[in-house]
Amino acid sequence: MIDDQASSLRRMNQARLVKVIAVTGGKGGVGKTNITLNTGIAMAKQGKRVMVLDADLGLANVDVLLGLRVEKNLSHVLSGECTLDEVLVEGPHGIKIAPASSGTQSMTELSPVQHAGLIRAFSELRTPIDVLLVDTAAGISDMVLSFAKASQEILVVVCDEPTSLTDAYALIKILNRDHGVYKFKVVANMVRSMREGQELFAKLSKVTSRFLDVALELVATVPFDENIRKSVRKQSAIVDAFPSSPAAKAVTGLATRVLSWPIPAQPGGHLEFFLEQLVTPKVVGEQV
Repeated sequence: MIDDQASSLRRMNQARLVKVIAVTGGKGGVGKTNITLNTGIAMAKQGKRVMVLDADLGLANVDVLLGLRVEKNLSHVLSGECTLDEVLVEGPHGIKIAPASSGTQSMTELSPVQHAGLIRAFSELRTPIDVLLVDTAAGISDMVLSFAKASQEILVVVCDEPTSLTDAYALIKILNRDHGVYKFKVVANMVRSMREGQELFAKLSKVTSRFLDVALELVATVPFDENIRKSVRKQSAIVDAFPSSPAAKAVTGLATRVLSWPIPAQPGGHLEFFLEQLVTPKVVGEQV
């Protein structure tokens, strides 16, 4: 059936292509959610329709970082109480947030069928978007791996801590050896200089090239910036609160770079149903 869907999608003309990017890192505390939100908002400021999926299903914090009021979340989508469109909340510059639940253990223990069902909810998404950023949970759970596999590109956020590098390596190793993923983009976060970011990437690249068959690319170095802490306290994105700060400029550059990446012209990856509606909308009168 998936093959039939893919064939139908290839026949469609003038497809509205959507970038699907997973932002992950293995270890918590590397600034992954801040990178996700600020990159998304920087894209929205460039006129793109952006949606951020808070895929940390049990410890959600995307809405908290922006001070948004949330009435329903992904747990209500999973239970069938509402659609994905109905839980979306709007953030700065029109960015859409799909909020997860916080402090709900059952959401961290979804069965494979439940998790696939949640991802499949995107097949019914009616809100038009250009970019979907998936902010995964920390660690290497099945949930993290599934969201990463379902995306077109994987951004791995690392910082200059030994545990950050070892956890990032573990995540890359599992995705590569067990799931056939071989391309990864890397963001060096909270570094003191461009050189430090390059050295951090070199450490990760050295060990992966020795033991794995992967291609790593350093796509951004985001400097340590006290303004990030200030913006978090203000519940505002640094690209809005301190747009001229070093970190804001780096993230804005990352957003521009991400927007330049090509998009597959047809569904791909391990979970094609996840991309079905995102790659191209249904054409009236054609069976998909």
